[in-house]
Amino acid sequence: MTKTNIRSLPLALLWTLLGTLTLSGCMNAHDNDTAATGAPQGSGADDENDSSGGAINHAINGSIHVSAGTTPGREVSTINGSIHADDNAQFAGGHTVNGNISIGTHATATSLVNGGIFVGDDAHVSTTVTTVNGTLTLRPGSQVDGRLANVNGTIILAGATVSGGITTVNGNIDIGANSHVAGGLIVHKPSTGFFHWWSDSDKPRVVVGPGAVVEGTLQFDRAVRLYVSDTATIGPVSGATPVKFSGDHPPG
Repeated sequence: MTKTNIRSLPLALLWTLLGTLTLSGCMNAHDNDTAATGAPQGSGADDENDSSGGAINHAINGSIHVSAGTTPGREVSTINGSIHADDNAQFAGGHTVNGNISIGTHATATSLVNGGIFVGDDAHVSTTVTTVNGTLTLRPGSQVDGRLANVNGTIILAGATVSGGITTVNGNIDIGANSHVAGGLIVHKPSTGFFHWWSDSDKPRVVVGPGAVVEGTLQFDRAVRLYVSDTATIGPVSGATPVKFSGDHPPG
């Protein structure tokens, strides 16, 4: 994982990205995958009843698999491992420290935190999708009701909907054809040395594709390369000059 100087990040972004990273409950180490299902598993997961009646699966070393038969309300978390939710799976939070998260077609989750995150076709996340270092990918028909945010890594929307805006520091953003973003877009300025400058290749590349809609202000606190399709609809732009393009993709 790329090291990021957390103390140098904007305070608002720290609250957004890191406020939900605390792993709750007890954790037991295990080296095998953990199946998060409606029945207790004998694989070393820590299954506890929470106030909602659902079980919480935690792991230190190991990946977690959330099946389509999992009791809704289940929260899963791992430190060194990945989380994979099947098509049609329903669960609450998915949290990792070192690992990736992927949820399948028509899956539903409350929040997804950290690692590379993949949200499948027509999947639904009811609050936020956040990470420090990782690519965030939303497939066609998927929806995030809260904010989509990272510090480093590409953000890709392919016909997806984000209702709480998009935030990054160093990431490229590709708002693909017919995607819809409400709540605006912010690219924060990173904390840098006094004698720092950006070459053109260092600037984040932000693309708003054909038929895409971005409601709210597009705010750029650092230099970016901004490309907007001539069939896209965007709100006011602060800190950058949009370059219009025709066709499916901008030049380069």
